[in-house]
Amino acid sequence: MSKSNKSGASQGSRRRKPNKIEIIGIVAILVIAILLLYSNLSSKKPVNKEYKFHKDGELTFMDSTGQSLVKIDIQIAKDDFDRELGLMFRKSMQMKHGMLFIFSVESIQSFWMRNTEIPLDMIFVNKNKEIVTIHKNTKIMSDQTYKSTKPAQYVIEVDAGFCDKFNVKVGDKISWVTDN
Repeated sequence: MSKSNKSGASQGSRRRKPNKIEIIGIVAILVIAILLLYSNLSSKKPVNKEYKFHKDGELTFMDSTGQSLVKIDIQIAKDDFDRELGLMFRKSMQMKHGMLFIFSVESIQSFWMRNTEIPLDMIFVNKNKEIVTIHKNTKIMSDQTYKSTKPAQYVIEVDAGFCDKFNVKVGDKISWVTDN
């Protein structure tokens, strides 16, 4: 049986106080962990940065008979970074501007509106450049997913209301030319 000291705690349960070097080491580890976490988050999400439209080409929407409906200027999402960023962090977009996403293979495509501040019409297009799905007036700043109902290789994002204004519908076709 252990003897109790005056405070009533056994001598074996006393904890020693950490010395100054141990305290400095713990604080340094915490500071490094916070800095690493902050740098990781800030590299993935731009802070107070608004991306601007830049024209890479022109895209034409045509009805099923080949009659031109409307022509727009497009920015092309050429790589994984551009496709992931999409139209996030933009405050506005002109009605005859859009973003064309090009994928290497045709498959069911899925998009969301995270960090997207403007409502969009999303137009999903198959490898034959025929519109297979349209999601109109998507909900801003949302993780709700918008999927193609059939395999798609291209997606065009335009200002909400575009499809109604220019009578763009499933079965219509697209073609584009680049400025390069």
